Amino acid sequence: MRRKEVLFVDGYNMIGAWPELEQLKKRDEIQGARDLLLFELSNYRKYRDIEVIVVFDAQFVPGITSTFEEFNVTVVFTQEGETADSYIERTVKQHINALTRVVVATSDAAEQWMVFQQGALRQSANELLMEVNYAKSQIRSDVSTFYDSRIRRRSPWDVTHLEKLDRLREEIERQND
Repeated sequence: MRRKEVLFVDGYNMIGAWPELEQLKKRDEIQGARDLLLFELSNYRKYRDIEVIVVFDAQFVPGITSTFEEFNVTVVFTQEGETADSYIERTVKQHINALTRVVVATSDAAEQWMVFQQGALRQSANELLMEVNYAKSQIRSDVSTFYDSRIRRRSPWDVTHLEKLDRLREEIERQND
């Protein structure tokens, strides 16, 4: 049985750390930055088959307290005055058990220490960005492999012919070396 995995993400922490999102924030396109973050995490979530909870504090959107699904990602806007850190610290405890691996993505050192003490793993904003980018490259590779296999299936050559051609190619390469 595979362990369930839950990833908590401090949304504004990622927006401040990921270059593309930070540029949107600097241009006062905070909604665009949030949407792009959710879109990227949605693809990552689907590829890794994990639950993702992105938490935004009321710093930029006061009075909007809500929880909803967007791009198959759970989005939480905290109560006005409540930080994403305090929400995550309070909520992480509910998810930690022997069958669930909980990771918190934030570059806030105090937050990392607090959730680590509760039994969650920590991940910096840059580490999550690297993982998301790696997943994107894997998705591209998988899609390419899928389409290559479909093209090959339409070929008049069967697998044994392709294997023979491959062996001939290798033999010719060896002779030329």
